[in-house]
Amino acid sequence: MSTRTTVLWVPDWPVVAAATSEQVPPHVPSAVHDGRQLTAVSALARAEGVRRGMRRRQAQGVCPELVLLPADDARDVRLFEPVAAAAETVVAGIEVVRAGMLLLPAGGASRYHGSEEALAELLIDAVAAGSGHECAVGTADGLLAAVLATRTGAVVPAGASAAYLAPRAMSELVHAAVTDEAASAVAQLVDLLHRLGLRQLGQLAALPPTDVHARFGRLGTWAQTLARGDDERPPARRRPEADLEVATDLDPPLDRVDSATFAGRRLAEELHALLMQHSVTCGRLQIAARTDEGVDLVRTWRTDLGGWGGLTPARITDRIRWQLEGWLASSAIETARSRAADDPAARARSRTARDAVASGRDPWAHDDLPTNPWPDDESRAVTLVHLAITALDVAPAGAEQGRLWGGPSGGDLRAHRALDRVQGIVGGSGILVATLQGGRDVRDQVHLQPWGEQTEPARPVDRPWPGRLPDPAPASVLDPPERVDVRDATGVPVVLDVRSGMSGEPAWVRWLPPEPDEASTERVGRRRGAAWDLAVPAADEARAVAGWAGPWLLSERWWVAADDRPGLRAHLQVTFDDGRAVLLACAATGWTCEATYD
Repeated sequence: MSTRTTVLWVPDWPVVAAATSEQVPPHVPSAVHDGRQLTAVSALARAEGVRRGMRRRQAQGVCPELVLLPADDARDVRLFEPVAAAAETVVAGIEVVRAGMLLLPAGGASRYHGSEEALAELLIDAVAAGSGHECAVGTADGLLAAVLATRTGAVVPAGASAAYLAPRAMSELVHAAVTDEAASAVAQLVDLLHRLGLRQLGQLAALPPTDVHARFGRLGTWAQTLARGDDERPPARRRPEADLEVATDLDPPLDRVDSATFAGRRLAEELHALLMQHSVTCGRLQIAARTDEGVDLVRTWRTDLGGWGGLTPARITDRIRWQLEGWLASSAIETARSRAADDPAARARSRTARDAVASGRDPWAHDDLPTNPWPDDESRAVTLVHLAITALDVAPAGAEQGRLWGGPSGGDLRAHRALDRVQGIVGGSGILVATLQGGRDVRDQVHLQPWGEQTEPARPVDRPWPGRLPDPAPASVLDPPERVDVRDATGVPVVLDVRSGMSGEPAWVRWLPPEPDEASTERVGRRRGAAWDLAVPAADEARAVAGWAGPWLLSERWWVAADDRPGLRAHLQVTFDDGRAVLLACAATGWTCEATYD
């Protein structure tokens, strides 16, 4: 069964959002880079030969003028909110497939506006007027046919979606994927179908459904359903399963994204627990909030291919956080613009400061503006008083399973909830979790991120990182490092030379007193714990060296200023006669103990 569907698509939205955020001119070729490869490319860059999946160096070799912009899913969703709001002025009940693409019911809307062509024109005009972005609109039966029709602005007649899709390439299925993980799974399925000789959607649609399900599983059934011009979840007047909803009243009201996200995280866990308890899955996720002025904000998100494995509490929380950022940021910008437009004095102050900065008379004129330009204004920022999450299109999970090895223990859940509560009190960065990231120095390999965040480290672990210390890694990194004196068997200090290496073999290591600025009693008391006292001796105590390895030379960031440049360093692994081991580092300032081994 298929549904008459209209899809609104903003081409190359990640590039459009990034260029808008970074204020890149539209006539400059640009692309979005996630640290590994290009994930989105503008039309001008494609005309120069740049393609998705290229490496940075390859893309810049093809187009030297290419501007690379960082990937940011939260930014894409936040900046897409004005587009969704503009489309909602024409059609009620839109669905966000992903940032850059909207799904709209075409039946009632086309009858109300006269025709499907008139509906498309109204949507294009509304988005251009409300957000300033160009979009494309297409209508067809079924999701995949509507998505492909959007790319040409076509209107596929009712009942003709199967014939419209039949000659299309099998790789077109990727355009219907919601997330990057789903797109990767679909790409693997397309590669498998190609190797089996199936290269067109019509060939997949002609196969027996039972054989497709037996050979390719649920993903194959999903692909065949779309190839036939049908919907995976057709609407029904009578729902076999009731929608599941969790809600909470925010007391006190919240006006910050991070505080509201903490409340949304608890709702995400409750909703996921309800889905597992009822053995159901959902096709859409509705996020609703109510402001202190009584305004209801509602947005619907389409989830992954389904199942508990795709819709985890963390992913639900990400969607809540992205949506709250879009709502609160849009409300804040609209409020600031309206208040500035209504206050001539504020406009005059800003104009005077702008002129002073532009003319060079006062480069710091903006700093003289009051932090609260409306001190007598009794109005306050928009705050949220109610938050709700609803699982829509609920259906039995069927053969889909949860995590293979079961859920976490009760102790783990209680610990996680306790950390969430503490984080809600002390703030998002009050509780940090240490994770491993790429780097050469032992300190560079530690990545601290707030508890619950799902961000990737800035430096990937799987990079080569020349000069990195070999395994095993130290157990404890000293902060700050301890000053030591390294001498050979004759008592001569061991120094490092770039060309000849170390002047002698280390035989003794003596710990030196701390520098005057590091000799604070409180700092030493906090730094020296019971575990560290066992590995790091007291000042002026010498230890005999039983063995050593290295040195490993390291010279990095030669392009920065001389004052900030770490210079040449060498790391040395040393074991003492009592069996303990430490990591020493030698620089221009002398030797230091960087870390200890267990």
